[in-house]
Amino acid sequence: MNPNVPSIEQLKELGLPVPVSYWPQTWGWWALLALLLVGFAAWAFRAWLRWRRNAYRREALARLNALEDLRELPELLKRVALSMPLPAEEHQRVPNLHGADWQAFLLRHGGDTLPEDFSRQLADLAYAEPSSLSPQQRAQLLAQCKAWVEHHHVAA
Repeated sequence: MNPNVPSIEQLKELGLPVPVSYWPQTWGWWALLALLLVGFAAWAFRAWLRWRRNAYRREALARLNALEDLRELPELLKRVALSMPLPAEEHQRVPNLHGADWQAFLLRHGGDTLPEDFSRQLADLAYAEPSSLSPQQRAQLLAQCKAWVEHHHVAA
């Protein structure tokens, strides 16, 4: 056998590279991970608080969807207004609001999407026959109430 010709017995197995851990090796990455975890926990806590704070909205919307008699609308909106987190002096005035004051409250907290005679429409419901409203008027009034409940804002 020729000594210059390599044979299969002379081959050696190559060594494997040193395993590299996927975990961060320096303290800076651990600090970044901790910061991200704290940030996520703070975001989750705020989302949970917001969800709890808006429980009255979800309950009112469920009641609006199940509403049979439109004469319950003024009471339901007043309950929503009483459930809103308002400053103490404004919260005490809510039960006595009616007419122009009630309209101003609804506009102040719900934006300009409500018609100018919305509080009068609500007040008229107490004395109107349920069949006196056309299906279109009924649907429009319910849509306006739902929009106000969904989108009203509370000054912090």
